[in-house]
Amino acid sequence: MRPPFSPLLRPWLRRMSTVCFPLAEARGLLRVRGPHTEGFLQGLVTNDVERLKDGAMYAHMLNVQGRSLYDVLLYRVPGPQIGPHDLLLECDVAAVDSIRQHLQLYNFRQRVEVRPCPELSVWALIQEKKELSVLPPSDPGCVPDPGCVPDPRCPEMGFRMVAPTGHNVPDILPGTEPGNVCNYRRHRYQHGIPEGVQDLPPGVALPLESNLVYMNGISFSKGCYVGQELTARTHHTGVIRKRLVPVRLSSPRSAESEGLEITTMSGKSAGKFRAGVEDLGLALLRLAHVGEELQITAGGGAPVGVKASLPGWWPGPGEGT
Repeated sequence: MRPPFSPLLRPWLRRMSTVCFPLAEARGLLRVRGPHTEGFLQGLVTNDVERLKDGAMYAHMLNVQGRSLYDVLLYRVPGPQIGPHDLLLECDVAAVDSIRQHLQLYNFRQRVEVRPCPELSVWALIQEKKELSVLPPSDPGCVPDPGCVPDPRCPEMGFRMVAPTGHNVPDILPGTEPGNVCNYRRHRYQHGIPEGVQDLPPGVALPLESNLVYMNGISFSKGCYVGQELTARTHHTGVIRKRLVPVRLSSPRSAESEGLEITTMSGKSAGKFRAGVEDLGLALLRLAHVGEELQITAGGGAPVGVKASLPGWWPGPGEGT
C-alpha cells in the first residue's frame, strides 16, 4: 500500500528541484510503544517529548557526564497500526542495537516496548536549487502528509519521510529525482549538519559544541534527564568557544584525516577534523579561528588547506547559545 500524500506537498515539489535520498543503509528505526512511552523517553533525551505532536523532533541521548551518546529523530506518525503513544525513533543504523540496549537498561517496570522496525525506512527529501527557499518548519503548510514531515534541525534539510520498506519514493512522487547516501552526506556537511556516530562519537562529543541548540534539539525548561546538569550549566554561562563547523579541504581527504589536528599557518592548534566525504567535512574548531587560513598535516605529507565557514542558517549573535 502506498503511503498517502496530501496535496500540500505537491506544490512544494512542483516549484522545486527535489531529490529523494534513501537512507536505509545509514539510518535505522526503532518503534517505542506503550502507555508510558512519553514519560520514559522524557528522562532520557534532551528535548521535551511531551511537546511532540504529529511530526518530528530532534534530540540527543547523553551519558551521566553530559556527553552525547546518540543523536535521534523522534516521529509521531499516524497510521493504522500505530497507537496514540507510539513513537518511531530514527538513529544511526550502526547504533540501533546499542540504543535498544540503552533504553532497556533504564526501563524499570514501565509499560514500554522497544523493538526494531525493519518494515519502515527513512528518506530525505531535499531541494537541489539554492535560489528556491524551503518552507520553514513554522509554516502551517509544512506538514504535508502523515509520513512526510519537515526536518526539525534546519530548513536546509528539507523533509523527512517514513515509508514502507521497498517503496521507491521517486516513483510515488513524480518530478523528484533519486539521490544516494554519498550526496546526502555532502549536503549535510555543506550545511554543517552532524549525524550519526561518525560525526558525533559516542561519549566524546559535547551537545552544545555540536550545535544542539541551533538544531532545535534541546529544552531548558523540561524536567530532569540523564546528563542534564553539565549541559544546563554550560548553557547558562553562555560561553561556547568551540563548535562543529563545515569545512572544505583543498584536496580530497584521506581516511587518516579523521581526528587529526587542524592548525593555523603559524602552527597554533585551531581544532580537530571530525569527519567528511571527499573535500567536505565537519571540524570542531575554536570560533576565533574561523575565517583564518588553516591546514591539516598528516604523516609528513604536504599540508592540506582547510577553509572553515559559519552556516547561513545559524542564528545571529545573541539569538542562541
